[in-house]
Amino acid sequence: MPMPISIIIPTFNEEKTIKKSLKALQFLRLYGAEVIVSDGGSNDGTKAESANLVDHWIDSAKGRAIQMNAGADAARYSTMLFLHADTALPNNAVNVLKVFIESTSIWGRFDVRLSGDKRMFRVIEFMMNWRSWLTGIATGDQAIFVRKTYFERVGRFPDQPLMEDVSLTQKLKKISRPYCIKVPVTTNSRRWEKNGVWKTIVLMWSLRFKYMLGVDTKKLYQQYYPS
Repeated sequence: MPMPISIIIPTFNEEKTIKKSLKALQFLRLYGAEVIVSDGGSNDGTKAESANLVDHWIDSAKGRAIQMNAGADAARYSTMLFLHADTALPNNAVNVLKVFIESTSIWGRFDVRLSGDKRMFRVIEFMMNWRSWLTGIATGDQAIFVRKTYFERVGRFPDQPLMEDVSLTQKLKKISRPYCIKVPVTTNSRRWEKNGVWKTIVLMWSLRFKYMLGVDTKKLYQQYYPS
């Protein structure tokens, strides 16, 4: 069962998580998937921890959109999956992605699950997945996958520091609604746990609303990553 897909992971100082994340992808590599790490100038042990676990290591300028576009340039397969360093694909990823690859769909995303055990996380997951199903828009936590031809057609990820995933999928949605995989990816809930559940919910919705109103993404980035 060949798996012709390029998995692109943007990283920056991920030495604590990257090895575990990459080890979980070795099963897909056995089926032919390629794993590309596009690093934004890490000054920790990210590269050392990635040794022998990737097909391509790319030294990129910093910025998630820039890094993912650099990874796309190096991708040798016509289907690409953009995966956050702290997000894990489900155990049956080979089977569910194979179905997409053999379909006529052009892009899609997974449902998402948060790694923490708090009951409120189950509510947040439901709302995130419901919102994505309702709007046809996906975020990077949902492991967006897309045919390279259409990725290029809509202009790739825009060169902006935040909401690059929303912007890309808004454009892709104009061509077709996403192919939705109900089996969830699991994304790290560390930000929710560190900053507080309700505070993070308010922040996320505030950023999305301001983005819809046209607020500069540089200002949104500063709000999301306060110095």
